[in-house]
Amino acid sequence: MSVNQNYDMGLINLKTKVSKRRHHLWRWLISIIILLTLALFAAGSYFFNVAMVPSHKSFINNSARISKSDPLYSQKMWFKRAPKQQWTMKSASGDYRLVADYLPAARPTTKNVIILHGFMGRKEKMGEYATMFHQLGYNVLMPDARAHGESQGKYIGYGWPERYDVRKWTDQIITKNGRNSQIVIFGVSMGGATTMMTSGIPLPHQVKAFVEDCGYTSLNDELNYEAGNLYNIPQAIRAPLIGSLSMINRVKNGFYVRQASSTAMLEHNHRPMMFIHGGNDNFVPTRMVYRNYAATKGPRELWVVKGAKHAASYEKEPARYPQRIARFLNHYVK
Repeated sequence: MSVNQNYDMGLINLKTKVSKRRHHLWRWLISIIILLTLALFAAGSYFFNVAMVPSHKSFINNSARISKSDPLYSQKMWFKRAPKQQWTMKSASGDYRLVADYLPAARPTTKNVIILHGFMGRKEKMGEYATMFHQLGYNVLMPDARAHGESQGKYIGYGWPERYDVRKWTDQIITKNGRNSQIVIFGVSMGGATTMMTSGIPLPHQVKAFVEDCGYTSLNDELNYEAGNLYNIPQAIRAPLIGSLSMINRVKNGFYVRQASSTAMLEHNHRPMMFIHGGNDNFVPTRMVYRNYAATKGPRELWVVKGAKHAASYEKEPARYPQRIARFLNHYVK
């Protein structure tokens, strides 16, 4: 065999080896991508169940015990003993039966409030707020959000689908209490976010004002924060993880995580809104309230309660809390 033939054969063998190595490399890369995709989907499914499926959550205190040392003990006990009517309706999507408690005011009035509870809460957990508004002379309607309490539902919506349920509750009030009804929407935590999200959709003119306490800027922001706060997930991993959760949520729950934005909906609100937030909130960080406050287009007021933790502003300021809310609402609800 000639020198040239030996050279050609060596070159062919080298090319074959390089081709095989490239083939093996591509197979290895594809396998890694598939494994990472499966792992990301598995992690997204796990956190979808944590975030969206109603169940016991270890990081949520849902104890029904009322301690005599509680600054709001008398308000909670009054609500517990107060006679209540039950209202029901179909969800805005028509899928679920929703349940609410109704407490009529002590004397006839056109003033009404809808009180919205937090994540994995229920209407009974809002007793102190119901007592407060009842003492301020309001008819009080307290719904269980879909997938909470006595209301039906498969998944938690964080205020996004629920905003249309809240609008249906306003229609219920107008139907039962008359077209002269004046309606305030009030919510705490997830209920606060639901309040803000509701403010951005078309509503009956009877809705006069909103009060939100410690609601988040968006579901995406809140999930991103809790991924670090509760699970110590590195920042670089959070975006693809939440993206995986979001795709699963779109299929099962009907919306992408980024759609559920309080700040985006507030940009469509021109009604009065009061914002309350605890100065030491480490569940929905206090910084979020400033973005929400800046986003709304209507008359607004901001009160950051010094030293208050998440959903504890009323407990921290039991005298000033109803005073501040009454002073704000008295400008718009007569």
